[in-house]
Amino acid sequence: MTSKTVFWGAVLAAVAVALGAFGAHVLKARLEEQQLATFQTAVQYHMYHALALVAIGVYKRLKPSKRLDHAVFSFYLGIGIFSGSLYLMTISHITRFDMRWLGAITPIGGLALIIGWAQVAWAASMSKKS
Repeated sequence: MTSKTVFWGAVLAAVAVALGAFGAHVLKARLEEQQLATFQTAVQYHMYHALALVAIGVYKRLKPSKRLDHAVFSFYLGIGIFSGSLYLMTISHITRFDMRWLGAITPIGGLALIIGWAQVAWAASMSKKS
């Protein structure tokens, strides 16, 4: 699981960079300032948590923990729901396909991210002192 976590964290980080570039170079001319800011928020949270996945994968090699497995799942879920819903809502402004209803599920993704961090904290507090 640790190598897979590092792998998928790195893949998600690469996707975040690509989406950030897409936003800066393609969407900038097509979106209003507020919509672009929303897209940028999605990219930032996506990247933060992709990097967290890499760090967790490395940490799990030193201190294996079921809690860290739960954190990994929560981060995957959070990136998908939080950032994913913001990406789709933003893109929907270009396609004119109304997806504002996704704003109702965005907080669920945020909650998943919070739960992931709580799991990391719990795992760290339960590990034996070195």
